[in-house]
Amino acid sequence: MDPQPTRTPPIPADALAGRRAVVTGGASGIGAACVRAFAAAGAEVTVCDRDGDAATALASEVGGRAWTVDLAETSALEELSEETGVPDADILVNNAGVQRVSPLHEFDPEAWRFMHRLMVESPFLLIRAALPGMYQRGFGRILNISSVHGLRASAYKSAYVAAKHALEGLSKVTALEGADHGVTSNCLNPAYVRTPLVEKQIADQARLHGIGEDEVVERIMLTESAVKRLVEPEEVASLATWLASDAAGMVTGTSYAIDGGWTAS
Repeated sequence: MDPQPTRTPPIPADALAGRRAVVTGGASGIGAACVRAFAAAGAEVTVCDRDGDAATALASEVGGRAWTVDLAETSALEELSEETGVPDADILVNNAGVQRVSPLHEFDPEAWRFMHRLMVESPFLLIRAALPGMYQRGFGRILNISSVHGLRASAYKSAYVAAKHALEGLSKVTALEGADHGVTSNCLNPAYVRTPLVEKQIADQARLHGIGEDEVVERIMLTESAVKRLVEPEEVASLATWLASDAAGMVTGTSYAIDGGWTAS
């Protein structure tokens, strides 16, 4: 009789019990889905967002903490205290981000710099603050919410595409440096997710292309995807929960596409 295939056991409900997580952009969209998923798996979660009221409300819902901060003000991130939760974090999710849609020759230079402060410089500073504690404890999970645009380019998104490609490189360096200390670093690369950020893009793309918002979703956002629907935030959070767990200890330096087949072609 042929041996039965080895089956990977499901992640237990308490997979993150005793772990402390910090999720940036945690008050809505992918961030909020990660906050709820981590809390359900037993983690103590700090909800980091510039919307203090929303962060406080979600933190209260999950029994966590709120950290109100504008991550684009990067000078304030160079020396982080225990009050932020970052130095004590076992899990850091770099999720905060924005989008600007504009042709290269019309792109506002300050908007470019703002996006790179928020989506490249602040992840670097947060990782920098978190790693010493992770090294000391011999465990750490850096989860960088990248994008399919960390793997592919699209017109009119020069700042976003460049920032996500930079985040990919930062994540891989973190993986190499953290390997001897029990720290993993990975990127999650979703296609268009049903979030307020994407809803804003729909309106911007409709304006740029001179078409209706319904047409934007069908003709632009989903044209490269084999699965013709938006990604749900909870789908990204499910993968993030596994990557944050002990079960993913050998997974590092990778980029996980959640793109409905966009990058398969």
